[in-house]
Amino acid sequence: MSAVTKERALTVADLKADHEVSVYLTRSTEYLGNLGFTEHGLRHAGIVSALAYKVLQELSYPARDCELAAIAGYLHDIANMINRYNHGGSGAIMTFNILTRMKMPPEEVALVISAIGNHEEERGNAVNHVAAALILADKSDVHRARVTNRDFAKFEIHDRVNYAAECSKLLVDRTSRTVTLSVTIDTEICPVMEYFEIFLQRMVMCRRAAEFLNCRFKLVINDYDLL
Repeated sequence: MSAVTKERALTVADLKADHEVSVYLTRSTEYLGNLGFTEHGLRHAGIVSALAYKVLQELSYPARDCELAAIAGYLHDIANMINRYNHGGSGAIMTFNILTRMKMPPEEVALVISAIGNHEEERGNAVNHVAAALILADKSDVHRARVTNRDFAKFEIHDRVNYAAECSKLLVDRTSRTVTLSVTIDTEICPVMEYFEIFLQRMVMCRRAAEFLNCRFKLVINDYDLL
């Protein structure tokens, strides 16, 4: 009998019910908010988790792989409470300890922590299908709900771009093997060029992640194909 079948398979629901995980995610967005960063807590974790699951599900990956992508999505920013710098690497170590405590088999832990350790655009790569799904899910969460600064006069470029984003959707077409990020931006708040100014590196990362999954990445802003 495999290690996976000896214990009940860990799910995102288990993580959401875990006090330690909830505290760390809450503190992550609280501490980053004090530094002026956009939201990186429970809201972002839930959205990225669901999107990472969706990417693999739409591409017909096994259900357990989809759940592992969801787990990686839920925990990927947990180390922001330590420091923004290299939070992927720190988060992978934190996640190893959490998942080991919760009896996840090492084969699954390896997939999850490698994805978390590779989700930052400064140093990350799509090293496996879970990592690719996490990258696509994480970089697609652009929305005004992420802006914690309520003083419009003090908005910096990240605030403006996110606040201008009225809607963002990550669409997966299994037949055409296409992953599309569709964003609606209020250009009176932020011109499209500012989106590229801060997100170009992320979009390149998304393209490479999609290619790892044998897909093509498209960026559509205000109904115009830009990538």
